[in-house]
Amino acid sequence: MAMLGRLKDLLENQRIPYEVLTHSEMFTAQEIAAACHIAGKEMAKVVIVKDRNRFVMAVLPASWRLDLRKLKEVLGSPDVRLAAESEFKALFPDCAPGAEPPFGNLYKLDVYVDRSLTEDKKIYFNAGNHFETVGMPYPDFDRLVKPRVAEFAVHLH
Repeated sequence: MAMLGRLKDLLENQRIPYEVLTHSEMFTAQEIAAACHIAGKEMAKVVIVKDRNRFVMAVLPASWRLDLRKLKEVLGSPDVRLAAESEFKALFPDCAPGAEPPFGNLYKLDVYVDRSLTEDKKIYFNAGNHFETVGMPYPDFDRLVKPRVAEFAVHLH
């Protein structure tokens, strides 16, 4: 499975500059950042959460962790929890499990980005598989995805 076709089409149709980094198969954003010599703060990881009857995509730096208490406040709901892969796998039929790109708009999901990611010029993320990583300017990502920006992540020391 190569880079997501719908993601590639979107970027090329919008004339967004991007790069694809190929690496050996890796399953964590931290591993990918290290292997590709990307700052952990620029490598985005996607966490799918469930808020009552809907799924939400939370996007944060690889070197940070999700603070569920803060995310509950951001979403205004006490019922937010981490979603099990088995619950959301069917939402991403063209992605390898755990390699979803932060383009929830392609999957009809609301996207929340931790404010810390907005401080970087570039953002890197999984390309729908475990062996390709896409890099692109953060302002272009913001314009295409229109995420809600909030603070819900904690830096790992």
